[in-house]
Order: sequence, then C-alpha cells, then structure tokens
Amino acid sequence: MEVSGIYARTSPTLDRVVQVGVVSGKLISVSFPDAIPDDAEHDNAYLDAVIDAIAGEDADLGAIQIGLTVPTDQRAVLEAVRNVPRGDAVDIGVVVRMAGLDPEDDDSKRLVRETLAANPIPVVIPDHRVRDTPSGAPADVADALRRAEGI
Repeated sequence: MEVSGIYARTSPTLDRVVQVGVVSGKLISVSFPDAIPDDAEHDNAYLDAVIDAIAGEDADLGAIQIGLTVPTDQRAVLEAVRNVPRGDAVDIGVVVRMAGLDPEDDDSKRLVRETLAANPIPVVIPDHRVRDTPSGAPADVADALRRAEGI
C-alpha cells in the first residue's frame, strides 16, 4: 500500500469518527476527531482493519506497516506493546521488561505511562491491553476494545 493521505469514516461500534494517517504506505496515526475532515478519503485497508478491530473482528493489525517518529526508548515501549497478543492483558512491569527497561527504576514506569498516553497509533499498538496505564485513545474507545477482546 503506497497511498498517502488522511482517511476517515464513522465506526458503527463507537458511533464516532475513526481517522488514520498514512505516509508512503505506513500508518503514522490513528485518531478519533469530532467530525470527518473535508479532505479525508473513506476507503483504505488500514482504516478498514482498525474499524474491524474496534468491532471485535479478528483484524490482522500485525500486518499493518507503521511509521513511528518517536525517540528510541519510546519506540521500544510501543514495539513491546504491539507484541501483546489479542485478548491478553499485561501490567506495566511486563511492558517495562519487554521494552528492555529497568524494572527497578521508577523512571522506566513513568516512561511507559507517558509513552502510552501519547501513543500515536492506538488500536494498532494496543495500549488498551496494558493495565493501569493511560491510552492514546479516548477512554470509551479503549473500553470498547477491551470489551471486544474480552479483557
């Protein structure tokens, strides 16, 4: 997928807009604006997969190519969270270890929390699977994802 642009549609599950940003075939953002932007297209495979995942369908989010423009330590956290399997929930200590951070260091836990709160690609990087941390998605979206996955 080499198409770049902004794509948005209303999710029937959430009854709200889901928007993705794609650059050079890589997903760079997932957001939930109040309205569909005038310049947004509607048809995109990545958008389809995100909306399907929100609906509880078994979408292959791991196949989505992502483009992260974050510092290395944040990238390690996001990549670790992306590896948490669908339907599983982990605590922050597991993410700290998966990301190669120091589990004894409070700064490591702070980094995980801050990184997940600023997650540019919620749903695809499933921060809703990490207990007791914020999500890059609005609370109702994170709750819908947990319900869809039975966690």
